[in-house]
Amino acid sequence: MIIKEINIRKMKMMMKNPFTTSFGTFQEKDFLLLEAIDEYGNTGWGESVAFHSPWYSEETIETNLHMLEDFLIPLVIGREINHPDEVSSLFKAIRKNNMAKSTVEGAVWDLYAKRNKMTLAQALGGEMEKIEVGISIGIHEDTAKLVETVRGFVEEGYKRIKVKIKPGYDVDVIRELRTNFPDVPLMADANSAYTLEDVELLKQLDEFNLTMIEQPLASDDIIDHATLQKEIQTPICLDESIHSLEDTRKALELGSCKIINIKIGRVGGLTEAKKIHDYCMEHGIPVWCGGMLESGIGRAHNVALTTLPNFILPGDTAGSSRYWEEDIITPEVVVENGFITVPSSYGIGYEPDIEAMNKFTVKEMNYKAK
Repeated sequence: MIIKEINIRKMKMMMKNPFTTSFGTFQEKDFLLLEAIDEYGNTGWGESVAFHSPWYSEETIETNLHMLEDFLIPLVIGREINHPDEVSSLFKAIRKNNMAKSTVEGAVWDLYAKRNKMTLAQALGGEMEKIEVGISIGIHEDTAKLVETVRGFVEEGYKRIKVKIKPGYDVDVIRELRTNFPDVPLMADANSAYTLEDVELLKQLDEFNLTMIEQPLASDDIIDHATLQKEIQTPICLDESIHSLEDTRKALELGSCKIINIKIGRVGGLTEAKKIHDYCMEHGIPVWCGGMLESGIGRAHNVALTTLPNFILPGDTAGSSRYWEEDIITPEVVVENGFITVPSSYGIGYEPDIEAMNKFTVKEMNYKAK
């Protein structure tokens, strides 16, 4: 296939509720959508999961736009591409900027699947017809309200509850949740808020039978996490520390974690995500798909990835209605009793709702092959 044209939309959508982590609180979600069009007019869609500020990684919407316009789009537009795996090879000389790379690669994967009359899940080698999903809950300063929020999601059937923690908002909060929900799969996400000086505090979490504690230490660390994992019983899951298959290999060899969170944008796209999945499967390390508060386009990519066989832990791919009054795909992603049914239509399986997109589009950019 030849990518003849690329369109980028700069989007702004208001989330239903504020979302708070150890880094801060936000409710307005800015992001980029990328549409790739081939020589026959077929289209594929990708989403940048970078935030407006570099709190999760060094990437932002503006740095992504710069990389897309000045470096990445020129490498793919007008070029013949036989398989989406080739995109990561084309981008190999450009260091990092994984979320920008993933934006392009995701659109190419969607386009490839449509051209070959396959679902994106099938194109990736996925096997599941339904996927289990969990929910990610931000920090609530009122623990009683947090308990009621969790109760609502448990009653809806979500298969795993993830709560954000930070120093001063950790052991007592988890104790209260475990007291109220003794049998619910529960995990804590620290977003790098702790250091090795907090080992004794983190040891206290062992009594609550957590599925995992996600990224407790520095976002670029695998050494200290190995030290911590030896000291605590709770499995450590690495998120921000893992950007590639090589990072995965080193972390597992060091014993830095027992679980890996795969986020498509963080690792540079579906091709690298699949490599990490396969390596972890070979080594008996379970994986799950993390969320980045995506719109329906990015959420659809997560659904497809999660159909691979080693995604044995529920991910963060909640339904559209969890975050948005109105999503930009049709039908919206729906969770029923903790499961999402994998769509059977070609590509990502959901149709872009152009009318809805237009409501939330701040700026449009167009690039054509010469």
